[in-house]
Amino acid sequence: MEASYKKLWKLLIDRDMSKTDLRLKAGISTMALAKLGKNENVSMEVLKKVCTALQCDIGDIMELIPENNTPEGN
Repeated sequence: MEASYKKLWKLLIDRDMSKTDLRLKAGISTMALAKLGKNENVSMEVLKKVCTALQCDIGDIMELIPENNTPEGN
């Protein structure tokens, strides 16, 4: 499984926020923001800061995608 943060970027658009706005409000590093942008692993602490800043749940900012996009059971 790999993480996808597409939901986070859509949420920022809906709230008319830039990535820099998010970084400053959540208090995360530019490196953490870059990792989110590349769908790389980040710490749970970073995810909690983002959720706190946006007042949302973790499911609102990310989802887990199976690495091989074949239907289960095949």
